[in-house]
Amino acid sequence: MRIRARCSALRVEIVFEGRICPLPDERRILGARVGEQVRVREVLLLADDRPVVFARTLFAERSRRGPWRLLTGLGARPLGEILFTQRRIQRGRLTVCALDRRDARYHRAHAAQGRVDMTTTEGRLWARRSQFSLRGHGLLVTEVFFPAILDLS
Repeated sequence: MRIRARCSALRVEIVFEGRICPLPDERRILGARVGEQVRVREVLLLADDRPVVFARTLFAERSRRGPWRLLTGLGARPLGEILFTQRRIQRGRLTVCALDRRDARYHRAHAAQGRVDMTTTEGRLWARRSQFSLRGHGLLVTEVFFPAILDLS
């Protein structure tokens, strides 16, 4: 993990874990039906106690007892420890975009920690979304980057 290499202490702070109805674009990617709830885990990554990333992970509820059961009890461990060490997990499509105030993920990231100086983002936060698969079951990870990530030396 590149962030870990650029700071003296990396910490994961759990913001929310539970079941939600995904946003329409997330629902399409996961193949969920309208109104179907999925599992979500939202966390902040803090580098030297400064929030640098808001991460949102979603997968189908039925996968919780199946292939993605290895995420149960993850707690404050970084998800990347599992995703990039398990050879059976395949990484799929990666997309990048700028989120603005029209996107719910922008507001979730902003609400997760109110200390971010939104004036430096010009109303946008950069994000990337990765798709993963394990035995045919999808996992969707969205990472929203705060401006403080640029300060890591």
